Amino acid sequence: MKRALVCGAGGFIGGHLVQKLKDEGYWVRGVDIKEHEFRTLAADEFCLLDLREPESAEAALALPDGPFDEVYQLAADMGGMGFIHSAECEIMRNSALVNINMTHAAANAGVKRYFFSSSVCVYRDMQPGEPEMDESGAYPAMPDNEYGWEKLYAERMAQAYGRRFGMVVRIARFQNTYGPYGTWTGGREKAPAAICRKVAEAEDGGTIEVWGDGTAIRSYTYVSDLVDGIYRLMHSDISLPTNLGCPQYVSVDELVATVAEVAGKEIHIEHVPGPVGVQSRNFSNARAYSIGWQPKVWLRDGIALTYPWVEAQVMAQRQGGIVEPAEAGAALLSGSRTGARHE
Repeated sequence: MKRALVCGAGGFIGGHLVQKLKDEGYWVRGVDIKEHEFRTLAADEFCLLDLREPESAEAALALPDGPFDEVYQLAADMGGMGFIHSAECEIMRNSALVNINMTHAAANAGVKRYFFSSSVCVYRDMQPGEPEMDESGAYPAMPDNEYGWEKLYAERMAQAYGRRFGMVVRIARFQNTYGPYGTWTGGREKAPAAICRKVAEAEDGGTIEVWGDGTAIRSYTYVSDLVDGIYRLMHSDISLPTNLGCPQYVSVDELVATVAEVAGKEIHIEHVPGPVGVQSRNFSNARAYSIGWQPKVWLRDGIALTYPWVEAQVMAQRQGGIVEPAEAGAALLSGSRTGARHE
């Protein structure tokens, strides 16, 4: 039985990845600085460790009879656009320490395969209508924020350690990811969860606030598609960083309209000042497609799986608890996916 370590298992994507690896027959150890807030992890072991400390990284990797077959490094200090712009120093320091420690410890422990979760934040801003950008577009480097600069550094560090120690390194550059069991309030939530929360809190015919003018273009990848891509990339022959994201691009206002449709509400938008980030995104997924990966859940269907869960959290918060609606939980845990392909 293969053994895998998932760093950041207490987070949104990490929790889903643990489940994916268990479904694939792995023995899994999860590590994080905190417990998962919304679900009981399927990991065989879970360790509370602060990976900013070198000793904790070494402890995470310790096994009595040889190294882990695979390490998935998703641990990072991150959040939505508001957090990224307000916590630049914390993001750069904390995430850099985690990546320095984990890459160094994994290589020295003799880990065979090492996955690093990067981000499309390594790229420059784009304008609507620009042709697709492939992975080479990360250079000359001009990330929009410090989060992207740290990710780019961590990519290069992982590749350098891979060359010196003979460790197979795989790197995915994630686009925005959404789905149940993720942060939905408190300032660290991403746009899909934030919009789902605002719509759930609003009355039918009500108004929600949206930062900026609502025209910024983004892609949103459903979490089951993302973890499938992570798994495929880890076992592929692709040694270069790889874009991983749904090729369906929408404006923020269109995202709001999709959530409102799923909720069955008429929602009005008030555009207010706030951090927006880049104006547009349009990335090539050709490298990911070459290993057989294709997104299966498109935005309307992914929101239909996500909104009921967020709505239930909003209702539960009003009543002082956390719940998991059966329809969202069952669909997710069974790995079911729906949706017709469209652009």
